[in-house]
Amino acid sequence: MIILHYATKKSLKESAKAGERVNYTETSIFGNEVIPNGTAKVCGTNHPKRSWFAEIVVNEDLTFRVIA
Repeated sequence: MIILHYATKKSLKESAKAGERVNYTETSIFGNEVIPNGTAKVCGTNHPKRSWFAEIVVNEDLTFRVIA
């Protein structure tokens, strides 16, 4: 689980469509979930509310797409 720094899931999707880099924070104590030189499928939420969750695919250049 990563923390996604977006106010709403809609703003997350708009950022992805615009080709922006994902704004996130790693939370796992077992190592990074987002791999800098690879593609990763991760789940994230807004913090501290946790009012929405999203499954995203993060590309090598940290651009991303929302899949759920």
